[in-house]
Amino acid sequence: MLFVERRKPAFTRELLSRVGLAWAMIVGLLLVTNLSAMRALQFPDPDDMMRLLQVRDVLSGQSWFDITQHRVDAPHGGVPMHWSRLVDLPLMGLIALLTPLLGSDAAEITTAIIIPLLTLGIALLLAGRIAWRLLSAEATMFACLAMALSVPLVSQMRPLRIDHHGWQIVLALAAVNGLMVRTPRVGSWITGASLAAWLSISIEGLPLAAAIVGLTALRWLRDPRQKQWFVETMQALAITSGLLFAATRGFGDLAQHCDAISPVHLTIFVAGAISATILARFEGLPLAGVIAGMGLIGAGALVLLHGAAPQCLGGGFAELDPLVGYFWYDGVGEGLPVWKQDAGLALQIVIPPLIAIWAAARLAANATGWLLIWWTEYALLLGASLFVALLVARAGAVAGALAAVPLGWQLAEWFRAARHLQAPAKRFAAMAGISLALLPALPLTLFTMAMPAEASGRSPMLRASSCDIPQTAATLRKLPRGEILAPLDIGPRLLYETEHSVIATGHHRGNRGMKWVIETFTGPAEAAHQRLVERKTSYLALCPDLVEPARYAQAAPDGFMAALLDGEEPDWLEPIPVAGDSNFRIWKIR
Repeated sequence: MLFVERRKPAFTRELLSRVGLAWAMIVGLLLVTNLSAMRALQFPDPDDMMRLLQVRDVLSGQSWFDITQHRVDAPHGGVPMHWSRLVDLPLMGLIALLTPLLGSDAAEITTAIIIPLLTLGIALLLAGRIAWRLLSAEATMFACLAMALSVPLVSQMRPLRIDHHGWQIVLALAAVNGLMVRTPRVGSWITGASLAAWLSISIEGLPLAAAIVGLTALRWLRDPRQKQWFVETMQALAITSGLLFAATRGFGDLAQHCDAISPVHLTIFVAGAISATILARFEGLPLAGVIAGMGLIGAGALVLLHGAAPQCLGGGFAELDPLVGYFWYDGVGEGLPVWKQDAGLALQIVIPPLIAIWAAARLAANATGWLLIWWTEYALLLGASLFVALLVARAGAVAGALAAVPLGWQLAEWFRAARHLQAPAKRFAAMAGISLALLPALPLTLFTMAMPAEASGRSPMLRASSCDIPQTAATLRKLPRGEILAPLDIGPRLLYETEHSVIATGHHRGNRGMKWVIETFTGPAEAAHQRLVERKTSYLALCPDLVEPARYAQAAPDGFMAALLDGEEPDWLEPIPVAGDSNFRIWKIR
């Protein structure tokens, strides 16, 4: 099979109609499958509630440049978040638009449902556009199907999932779309600006951003006439990053943070852009000279980082207290390597991108000219995205989005071949194989459903909970405003439902408060009382059947949390009756 270049116009009516149809079907399915969660306002992750709180704060008058959660660790001035206002913008805009029509509460809920689905639609369009322009209409629809069945991807774009991960997927696809543009100047600026926005939202995108910039460098090494791709991508990255920093962060906080774009990163981007521009001025430079120049740019970046922010060489969580790292960070599954995930999720993260890499290699092997180069580059980028996903499981969402294009083509090929099989048994086997390519964890899931595991009463592997905080929110709101000691995972819900404050939530910049909470729950009850009285904390709240309390009790069988879970309440805790049948418990501290 010989592939030839067939780049169609950027967006056609047929592309929009096909992707729109696929999006509508996926949205319908997501709304049905998430109906109970939407009714109960069960946000997929505590970060989604914190994101909505951040939006509430700025709509209520908090400064655009103040991203502090003032009701977390309030005695110490609150906790400054590392999140970007870019993600807040669409949420703020839609809430402001809907509030006069629906009221504030309904506007928030409606926005939390709509925005992730719109994000999904943009991602489908960007991935579908690549397949549409370079492959076929059939491959476009199968690419949409592959995205719809990518568990790591869809989990970041389902209703109520309003945190920043969905926008990371969109911006990764936008950057790759830029690489496909015919005009290097236009394409490099689309790519560089998309990478800048991605990194402004989450610096975790840095490894893949480096891989994409690396592809533009390869274009220069392969053909000196293509050096504009590398130079102007670096320029766009530097300029757009500076503008976004000024627009979303301002100049009130110029500390060298490791978890967000900071002055040191901007310096590296600007230095890299200037160096790339100077390097391109040397006409007729031999290949070895270009490679040496690029190596110096990379080495200079490391020197600048080591000189200005050496603590960042260990990553964004390098300064996390070891106790917090053990009890909190090591328990955040999405941030762990793929080999620490359950087998089903690991298969969903790894298998589709592997098939996509093979498909991209096939496309390259049967292509000529520009498409040969393109699919080779795409296979390299898929390899980089899979490598990152192996180390950080949540990166599997971006890998799944990038994999959808060649995987969609491969699925179309397989379906075409399966339709020509005459024997029913062979056709069934072929269809089963195609299904496994899309849902490799399906057999394991079915087996698990048939063979349910048993759990002990205090096992940290517990997942289901009968703790319904919204049901008891009325009781909480009637109490005098005060600070609540609570496990980290339920802190955001308490903030969302009430005007109370909490000591800590599961966000690493609140390292001090997180350590305080963990030490209190794992230490003896007498010491906990003294600490709470000294801090003037008013209440203690607990969902006994969640994972976090069980981990504390298992680590410290004689500690405060273990006593609470065993029903051994100290006399300085006064139970507060709550309405409903939830097992949520709250005490007043005497």
